[in-house]
Amino acid sequence: MSTSLLARLRNRWIGWHALGIRLTVALTVVIALLSVATGIANISAQTVVGPLAEFIPRAIQRTAGFTGTLTGFLMIASAYGLRRRLRAAWYSTVVLLPVTALQGVLQSSPLSLPLIVLSVVALPKVLYNRGQFDRTVELTTAQLAAGVAIVGAQIYGTVGTYALREDFTNVSTLVDAFYYTLVTASTVGYGDATPTSQVGRLFGMSVVVIGTASFAIALGTLLGPVIQARFAKALGRMSEGDLDLLDDHVLVLGYSDIVAAVLDEKPGSDVLVVTPDRDVVRSLTDRGVNALTADPDDEASLREAGVDRARLAIVATNDDAADALTILTVRQLNPDVEIRAVATNRENMRKLEHAGATSVISPIVIAAQQLLESSPDGDVDLLADDFDGGDA
Repeated sequence: MSTSLLARLRNRWIGWHALGIRLTVALTVVIALLSVATGIANISAQTVVGPLAEFIPRAIQRTAGFTGTLTGFLMIASAYGLRRRLRAAWYSTVVLLPVTALQGVLQSSPLSLPLIVLSVVALPKVLYNRGQFDRTVELTTAQLAAGVAIVGAQIYGTVGTYALREDFTNVSTLVDAFYYTLVTASTVGYGDATPTSQVGRLFGMSVVVIGTASFAIALGTLLGPVIQARFAKALGRMSEGDLDLLDDHVLVLGYSDIVAAVLDEKPGSDVLVVTPDRDVVRSLTDRGVNALTADPDDEASLREAGVDRARLAIVATNDDAADALTILTVRQLNPDVEIRAVATNRENMRKLEHAGATSVISPIVIAAQQLLESSPDGDVDLLADDFDGGDA
């Protein structure tokens, strides 16, 4: 079996799996939106309708609508994680899909029927694609600190408020204590639960200080990656998160007039251009084309660009020697990827093939062929002789 056939089979296999990932993410997003929409509709409904209406109390139906809305937002977060191929997101989706189906049943509404059907249909699809979601969540120290701070502040406020419930109005259960801590730490403060003693006021002040500090840390961890992405764009680099999202993409290694023409005709969101020219990267980024400032033959940069996940690599640096080195590096990192190269000098076409390119084209040869084909029959032999003389 030839190398080109193996490459085509591999690319087709990668394409099917990429389609499976996209379909899984799309189903999760649709289910999430349906869960939010049906939840809101059932919360505001005045009566319970549907085939199970007589068996489900109104309170349970409205509670299911409320929890369904929350589950929908959790599903949106899971869909985002699935798009990043996170294993943790796969687990959360597997847990949430039966929950959304059950909530749809409990809501007992005609609006919840599509939610139930899609949840049941999507679960086998998610389970089947388990192997595609193999990335682990790598949390930074700041993110871990933010999580610990928020959880710790909430536990501190809830336990303390419940222990001092005699010093507060409208606080008699753990739910009341949790509610007071949440609205106080978030600085919302509805005023329906307030301290009535000096001890309660002092404790409430501590909840405000600790809670707002934890929220501030969490806000910093959220804004940090956004600011980092802005700086990366200004410096002509894609963020690490954007690079991780690339899968089954086309790597364009180098930038030339041919590459520019191809991008003008079909830019594509699954294309990543790798070039050391920072101005070109900025221009491409402004046009919505993925671009990375790096040397096309640098092994670390190619790994960062996801060469192991690419379905095609196009090598066109306007320097045949650099092209050969780039082809050798790509072939070493991904032996099965299809590599198409553009030879500046037609004499180097075979050399680039020996370096590992699947196919090589030469603009000069293509132009000569088109010129011969467009010439009158009487001039074909004369033109061919001229080109042969040029080789001599």
